[in-house]
Amino acid sequence: MHFLSQLAHTLKHNLPGERAHLPMSPLHRPVTSAVIQNLTEYKESAVAVVLFEVEKIVHCILIQRTEYDGKHSGQISFPGGKKDKEDIDLITTAKRECLEEVGVDISSAEYLGKLSQVYIPVSGFLVEPHVFYYPEVPAFVQQEREVAAVFTISLDELLAQDVISEMKVETENKLVKMKVPCFAIRDKQIWGATALILNELRETVLRQAQEPK
Repeated sequence: MHFLSQLAHTLKHNLPGERAHLPMSPLHRPVTSAVIQNLTEYKESAVAVVLFEVEKIVHCILIQRTEYDGKHSGQISFPGGKKDKEDIDLITTAKRECLEEVGVDISSAEYLGKLSQVYIPVSGFLVEPHVFYYPEVPAFVQQEREVAAVFTISLDELLAQDVISEMKVETENKLVKMKVPCFAIRDKQIWGATALILNELRETVLRQAQEPK
């Protein structure tokens, strides 16, 4: 549990911030704090970064979205979505979405803190990532309409030296493909907002490991 208390302390007092987004950002993409200064409208949303242990190795929950006629079809993300009117805050949004999308009730999980916001230009979502520790190995029940698959990655995989790669993705008009940074973990290529959030988590874990014990 010492790792968790250290991680919570780093999230609160020594967060890497948007600098950690830059290595995983598509070329010329401005940081969120610069973008939202000029925004008059955006969609408040949250994701749940859920950590849990398997044989003392910390894992993180991710999902692959179903294929649909929309901006995030087939992409890898954290459980999450848009804030509902009934949600009292974005932590509530993250908890609700996690239960709805993967069937994991994190209402009593240990809340560790939050990572930096990420704005997604193509859909207008301003995403706030909230980090939780779930005290057991979760049993997943995926929402089949929105979630094609639920899977996990370990922090050991995320911290590997050769984990960052490049991939080609279609631009919004689908006429050309551009190279973007991604995490290459097993058979998954993780890019976009999820990669930005993962890289800040990665740098947070590396930073907390360097702090005085």
